[in-house]
Amino acid sequence: MDTAEPSFFETNPKAGSVGQPLSRVDGRDKVTGKARYSAEYNSLPGLVHAVLKTSDVAKGRITGFDTSAALKQPGVLAILTHQNLPKLAKTPNDPEGKKAIGAPMGFLPLTSDQIHYAGQPVAVVVADTLERAQYAAALVRVQVTAEKPLASYEDPQAKLFDPEKVQDGKTPGHTVRGNPQAAFAAAPVQLTHKYDHAINHHNPMEPGSTTAHWEAADRLTVYESTQGVTRTQKALSTMLGLAAEQVRVVTKYIGGGFGCKGSTWPHTILTVQAAKAVGRPVKLALTRQQQFTSMGHREDQTQTLKVGASKDGKLLALIHEKTSTTSLWDNYAEPNSRIINLLYACPAFESSYQLARANVMTSTFTRAPGEAPGSFAIECSMDDLAYQLGIDPLEIRLRNHADKDPTNGKPWSSKSLKQCYARGAELFGWSKRNPKNGQTRDGRLLVGWGMATASYPVHNNQGTARVRLYADGHALVQTGATDLGTGTYTVMTQVAADSLWLTPDKVRFELGDTKLPTAPNSGGSVAAGTVSSSIYMAAQEVWQKLIKLAVKDPKSPLYRAQVAEVMVDNGRLMLKANKSKGEDFAALMKRNEMADVEGNGNGKYGAGYESGLAPGPASSGHQDDQAGHSMHSFGAHFCEVKVDPELGTVRVTRWVSVHAAGRILNAKTARSQIIGGSIFGIGAALMEATSRDPNYARYTNASLADYHIPVNADIPAMTVEFIDEHDPYINAMGVKGIGEISMVGVSAAVANAVFHATGKRVRSLPITPDKILAAKEVQV
Repeated sequence: MDTAEPSFFETNPKAGSVGQPLSRVDGRDKVTGKARYSAEYNSLPGLVHAVLKTSDVAKGRITGFDTSAALKQPGVLAILTHQNLPKLAKTPNDPEGKKAIGAPMGFLPLTSDQIHYAGQPVAVVVADTLERAQYAAALVRVQVTAEKPLASYEDPQAKLFDPEKVQDGKTPGHTVRGNPQAAFAAAPVQLTHKYDHAINHHNPMEPGSTTAHWEAADRLTVYESTQGVTRTQKALSTMLGLAAEQVRVVTKYIGGGFGCKGSTWPHTILTVQAAKAVGRPVKLALTRQQQFTSMGHREDQTQTLKVGASKDGKLLALIHEKTSTTSLWDNYAEPNSRIINLLYACPAFESSYQLARANVMTSTFTRAPGEAPGSFAIECSMDDLAYQLGIDPLEIRLRNHADKDPTNGKPWSSKSLKQCYARGAELFGWSKRNPKNGQTRDGRLLVGWGMATASYPVHNNQGTARVRLYADGHALVQTGATDLGTGTYTVMTQVAADSLWLTPDKVRFELGDTKLPTAPNSGGSVAAGTVSSSIYMAAQEVWQKLIKLAVKDPKSPLYRAQVAEVMVDNGRLMLKANKSKGEDFAALMKRNEMADVEGNGNGKYGAGYESGLAPGPASSGHQDDQAGHSMHSFGAHFCEVKVDPELGTVRVTRWVSVHAAGRILNAKTARSQIIGGSIFGIGAALMEATSRDPNYARYTNASLADYHIPVNADIPAMTVEFIDEHDPYINAMGVKGIGEISMVGVSAAVANAVFHATGKRVRSLPITPDKILAAKEVQV
């Protein structure tokens, strides 16, 4: 593989902030309460509160309202329904409208008398205090003619359909590579297994929240809990019929999202409409119960995977089928087959999807959408293949290692998966594993070891940043990115500091506002690489401007030098051939009476180190290498569990994760990301499940008391390491991102450990005690 020259940071060891475990620059503001989240802008003049009234039934028609008692309550300003809500210029209710808005769901509540899912908003109550709004909402009576709903694809009345026939641009279709049916039929070893997944909800610490303020009849500011201010601005401006610059979206802090805040959901526009109706700023925060019916979910789904292999464990065919539930309007389905198609070398592959419409809201991307459930199927199947052939589970993966992308034959931009396997196995002590199931005990508890591979694609995206360097030695860096709580404030401060040869305390980094340069959503692991590259490129423009100034300044030691002959080291401009000849940037700026100098940069995935810009290296020749290489992160998880054979309880007792994801910007925040994603995956493996009543299509455990997630006692100390990986093709910073890959393969690693401990293969998530007790041991 061709390699580019090393990046700025690899050739300048003095610039040492990037990669270091710098503590969060926003940490003090968060623990002292200075940080303001979207529901905490309480000083807006005349601020009032909105509460949603939601439907108890999942299907029906509204025949009337009785609002008399509610309207008599003190402080009540308005009760808004489909009958009196301010109209919108465009809604997502028609396909063209949905496309223009970029809405996650092709239906907007309060646009008709129809009820399509339980928890659907049917009214918005606005009052001068939250408590008065809540009480009034409880007094609103809604007359409904109810009908029997459909709850899922498992309903006997559900009609399955091929989403290829009803394209919406987001649904994966039928994929065939090679001749998988013939290859599977001829394979000496054949496995066919079904994998079931419960509904999962995101449940971030901060629920969906909106504060809407109409500063004028045609000028709106929205403080919104969103993973992307630009996307939200587009959605709102389109629905309202306003120019984008007339809508400002501000998101300074987010209390988690996991994908549910990646789109503009109905409660946001309803809050904006309510603010227009009452002529005052309005705040609306979803309740924990409403969080289950307002911002999407990971869909209930089943996968069938057929694996054909040779007797020495080489894959010959993979055939994947998926069935899941979707809403009445949309064809969204997680693209599970993507990871199954590319993770291992296999000459033949086929995937197909089927959907069933039901009375549910549209599901949406949930951390590692597609890769998380898809990896559960392929990684459990690889484990089964290993046991059937008497091959170590790690060895069977090495035998099927894909040296190039099986989906398109392209070389990887970088791939350090074998190093992840080796280091993870070393840290975990994999070589000491007993190859037989159910043979290792700790007293009365069964002990099992499992492992799984992780991978996540590098999604192409781009954004911009603005850097302003001041002559007094500090800098202002701005971009319209968001910080999900994962450390964007911190890592971008580090990138800016190194790019400008400053210490982090001299950098002020601003984000989360549509008045700032455009940046992509925080999601899909795109923000870290795109935003850091934008900042790096903006800093290079600053240095270019200063170099051009110096070579034209008669008082500069660099006067009449060629721009290409000048470099920057530690904030000093100097000749490459004679580094003693040069000057400090501050002296140059002050002499020329420049208070500051500004640079703008555009960073994107799929573009290598765009240099030739001081102080970076010479041009690598990889300005846009996206067409030539396949870009993915890789990793491996190793898990130990202890299972009570009488109670069926499972505890994860040891955990090792090793990942290769390009440049790591901050050792501390990166480790935290992997730990968080692993905990997320362990929760999905052992406890997370939303139950939807099959008769009424209502959730029966829509609270954190009943929807179980891991707590401290469920999680052991975790070992996390990264392989030092240099990717010359990926972007200007060589960053791939780690938010999504951290949970890919986690559930499979847990399931494989449970199988090793008990000899029982549970292919239905979550793996609860009843399933373990009911399962039969598999003879291998």
